[in-house]
Amino acid sequence: MAEYQLPSAAITRRGLMLVLSSPSGAGKSTIARNLLETDPGLSISVSVTTRKRRGNEIEGVHYHFISQREFERLRDSGALLEWAQVHGNFYGTPREPVEEAMAEGRDMLFDIDWQGAQQLQENMRADVVSVFILPPTMAELRSRLHRRAEDAEDVIATRLTNARDEIGHWREYDYVVINDDLDRAFPAVQAIVKAERLRRDRRPGLFDFVQELLGQDAQ
Repeated sequence: MAEYQLPSAAITRRGLMLVLSSPSGAGKSTIARNLLETDPGLSISVSVTTRKRRGNEIEGVHYHFISQREFERLRDSGALLEWAQVHGNFYGTPREPVEEAMAEGRDMLFDIDWQGAQQLQENMRADVVSVFILPPTMAELRSRLHRRAEDAEDVIATRLTNARDEIGHWREYDYVVINDDLDRAFPAVQAIVKAERLRRDRRPGLFDFVQELLGQDAQ
């Protein structure tokens, strides 16, 4: 006899917006990458940015790299759901693909800072699940920034200074995960996603399911 499976996958669900934030070097990008590799139900929200492309980055995959003039045009026309200036560069989330994904029940991942997270919560609070990633110590944060060897020493110093301000916003998030060990931090974020997908208010299809359930013969 085949094992009986609950029809949860068939229940209509509105998509969620998983927001990951952290100071540079705390590990949010690694956690985001692992989520995308292991969870086919998640897709990344590709931001636009005026920052110069790094050598390992791909246009349209990591970011859409645009001029400051084009960014200002998008921002001023209301085409961005959120935007922020970070380390002298502008970042923003295009509105249209996000709204389409939510309506179609697709989950989207946002690797953004606290400024962007704040705006998303203001604009689409019911859809947002926010997670802040903390480093175990400031010394470890400094060590990680040096190990990744992507920035000059003055840039690292600026990131460490900004990290203290960024960490000060941890109370604004739904969940906080301390990334002292990726093998513990990553499963914690996975558990958050699984639980949030089962929230009653994200699953309008439950109304029809329960109506049908109550109309069935118990025999």
